[in-house]
Amino acid sequence: MTSILPNIRDLPKTELHMHIEGSLEPELIFALAKRNGVALPYASVDALRAAYAFTNLQSFLDIYYAGASVLLKEQDFYDMAMAYLERAHADNVIHTEMFFDPQTHTERGVAMDVVINGLHRACLDAKAKWGINALLILCFLRHLSEENAIETFKAALPLRSKFIGVGLDSSEVGHPPEKFARVFAMCKSEGLRLVAHAGEEGPPAYIWQALDVLGVRRIDHGVRCLEDAALVARLAKDRIPLTVCPLSNLKLRVTPDLRQHPLKKMLDAGLCVTINSDDPAYFGGYMNANWKATFEALDLTAADAVTLARNSFEAAFVDDATRAGYVAKLDEFIKS
Repeated sequence: MTSILPNIRDLPKTELHMHIEGSLEPELIFALAKRNGVALPYASVDALRAAYAFTNLQSFLDIYYAGASVLLKEQDFYDMAMAYLERAHADNVIHTEMFFDPQTHTERGVAMDVVINGLHRACLDAKAKWGINALLILCFLRHLSEENAIETFKAALPLRSKFIGVGLDSSEVGHPPEKFARVFAMCKSEGLRLVAHAGEEGPPAYIWQALDVLGVRRIDHGVRCLEDAALVARLAKDRIPLTVCPLSNLKLRVTPDLRQHPLKKMLDAGLCVTINSDDPAYFGGYMNANWKATFEALDLTAADAVTLARNSFEAAFVDDATRAGYVAKLDEFIKS
């Protein structure tokens, strides 16, 4: 185990579960608040960071949405995305698919094109500057109505070329995937890739619904799948990727101790599991911090590292040629 840890930093990897609004560090929140004249309910950066003592998903979301209130202009979204992409590049993330929550912003009067154009411009500039391939996935807030999601989707359609898929996030309990069957069918008809948060705080039944009702090809979180043997068999057989976020699971008390995290059991069950950071500014670490903490806690091996990296490339929404290029980089790293 000790031999792989120094190499995790340089391991080529993909991040497939990262909410861009969740990368807003307190320092940037205060800088954007000052630039845009937004009053914050915290006296300082330290006071805001001290508030990150979450007891569950909802307690986190309350602060998450407050932080997003400083995002008003296209440049704000650009600056936020570039700050994350620079950190991802430093962690040798060569491909990332970033979630964004337009309803968080349009409900505050921020136009859809302001959100998407700012993020998309950052994706283009990060590719030119660092060579990182960054894509966008529009997420619907599940605590809002499906009608609101449909309106959001229609508003985003003129910018369809700038995002590759749609997802489902926010408060899971009490908001089953089937609630969004119609809007996901509309998105599928437009050729968008489909993902959904399921099986984090919600039951394994939500994972079944995401697969069979929404038609998703990737499950975000999914750690509760182990409670259902038939579901585990289905996920393994169909190679459905699960984008697991260890430090997030710890911070939100999905698992009481990282040494008890189910990721190793998921790997041993043959699941296509990946490691991701979720909301890194709030949960204590970006990609390499998640990898390092998970490997230390679960005593994972170099072989596990290779499997996790390969899984992430398998799960990425890219064409076969791009995927082969990523795998070649991984093979080259292994040989070095």
